[in-house]
Amino acid sequence: EVQLVESGGGLVQPGGSLRLSCAASGFMFSEYAMTWVRQAPGKGFEWVSTITFRGIAYYEDSVKGRFSISRDNAEKSLHLQLDSLKTEDTAVYYCAKGGWSNMTPRDIMTLSRGQGTQVTVSS
Repeated sequence: EVQLVESGGGLVQPGGSLRLSCAASGFMFSEYAMTWVRQAPGKGFEWVSTITFRGIAYYEDSVKGRFSISRDNAEKSLHLQLDSLKTEDTAVYYCAKGGWSNMTPRDIMTLSRGQGTQVTVSS
């Protein structure tokens, strides 16, 4: 059974930073791309970033240069470093098994996801 558990969210001021983590189990982590998606209040899922099993990273345009995705295959963990946060980054962030760049909300619904971690950017 695929299990994904996110952590690291919280309340931060604009310009601040957070580091999200996702602990994975129940599948061969090293053989899959992994993805972060988010859902802002009242909106649909939005693709944020994907890292391939080889470690190649892709980012949504609005987060390029501010967010950084990484993975540790030995620890079966996925991370997302969020820097220079903006109020519009406020959302629940989910990690997902698999994925690809520029996923649509419909694509995202097909992925196994964790329960999410809340990121709130507010002064």
